[in-house]
Amino acid sequence: MSLVAAAVGAIIVVSGAEQPTTEPVAIDAALPRKTSAATRGGDRVPSTPVPSGSGAVPSRSSTPSRPPRPVTGLNQTQMNNAAVIVRVAQERGLPRRAMLVAMMTGLQESSLRNLANPSVPASLDRPNEGSGDNFDSLGVFQQRPSQGWGSVAQLMNPRYAAGAFYERLVKVSGWESKSPGDAAQAVQRSAEPDAYADHEERAIKIIEALL
Repeated sequence: MSLVAAAVGAIIVVSGAEQPTTEPVAIDAALPRKTSAATRGGDRVPSTPVPSGSGAVPSRSSTPSRPPRPVTGLNQTQMNNAAVIVRVAQERGLPRRAMLVAMMTGLQESSLRNLANPSVPASLDRPNEGSGDNFDSLGVFQQRPSQGWGSVAQLMNPRYAAGAFYERLVKVSGWESKSPGDAAQAVQRSAEPDAYADHEERAIKIIEALL
C-alpha cells in the first residue's frame, strides 16, 4: 500500500454513519480554507500555485502501514484530504503539475477541509470538517451544486470533488503551459485570481511528502 493509498482511507463508519477521522488510517478505501476562499462570480475558488512536473508520479514507498504525518501547518485530517487529491490524480494518469494545481486550490478554498454549508442543509448531514458560508459552495474545493459541479452528496465526498476538479482542469486549453495559479483560475474563475500563488510553497511540500 502506498503512502497515498493509506492516507486516502480517511473515513470510518460509526454506528452506521460515515465520519471523517483525524487519525491516520491504514485502509485502502478512498473517501474523505486557506480559511478564506476567493469567490468566482458566485463561486468560491481555490488558490495555491504549485510547481509543475510531468508524467504520472509513482509512489515512493510500496508498503507503509500508515500514512505520513502532516507537514508543518496541517493536521492529520487535512493531510488525509491532500492524499486523496494526489491519489485521484495518480489513478487518472495525470502529471504532477495537475496535483499541484489541485492542491493549491484546496488550500485556498478550504485549507484542505471538507466543508459543509448551512445554506445547503443536506450538506450538514454528510461527513464534514466544519462549514463555510460562500453561496452554496461545498467541500474541499468549494464547488457549487447550482453551477453543475455535482450533487450535495457527491461534492461532500473529497474523492469525487477532486475528480470533478481534474475533469475541468484538463479541458482548459493549454493548462499545462499556464502557471499553476493561472490554471487554477481558469477552472475556478475567482474574483481574486492572484490568491492561488500564496500557497505554492506549501503545496509543493505536501505533495513531496505524499509521493
